[in-house]
Amino acid sequence: MDIEIKIDVGEVQDRLDHMLSFLSHREPLMREIAAQLHGAVEDNFAQQGRPAWLGIKRDGMILQKSGRLVNSIVEYSDNDTAVVGTNVEYAAIHQFGGETRPHEIRPRNKQALAFNGRVVKKVNHPGSKIPARPFLSLTDEDEEKILNTVSDYLIQSIL
Repeated sequence: MDIEIKIDVGEVQDRLDHMLSFLSHREPLMREIAAQLHGAVEDNFAQQGRPAWLGIKRDGMILQKSGRLVNSIVEYSDNDTAVVGTNVEYAAIHQFGGETRPHEIRPRNKQALAFNGRVVKKVNHPGSKIPARPFLSLTDEDEEKILNTVSDYLIQSIL
C-alpha cells in the first residue's frame, strides 16, 4: 500500500519567502527592544537602583539633583541594533564608579569662598571617591521581557 502526500510547493515557497522577509526587516523588533531598554533605565532611576544604589548625604533622589543625567538618556535602533545611552560627560563615573582627580575650586561669581568658617580665594580639593551606581543595567526580569519580545517576533514570522 502506498501513501501519497501532496504539498503545494508554491505555498511552501511563499511561506519561506514571508519568513525571510520578516526576519530580514527587524526594525520594529529593535525599536521595541530599545524602548524596553529605555524603560529599564527609567525604572533604575525611579527606584534609585535595582539593586539599590549606595545612599547619599543630601536629601533627594540619587543621581537626580538637577535631572540632567536622567533626562539625557536616549534610545536608538535600526535593523540590527537596539541601544540606550547618554552623552553626559560625568555619566561614566556614576555608572562604573571611580575617583575624581585633585582639583582647585575657585569662586565663580564672588571674589572669595566661605569654606568651613574661613574665607579663602581657592580650595585644593583632594578628589572624591564615587561609588558605582549602574543606571544602564538590566534586571533578570528586564532580560526575560526582552527575550519574550524576541520570541513573539519569531512566532509572528511563521504566521
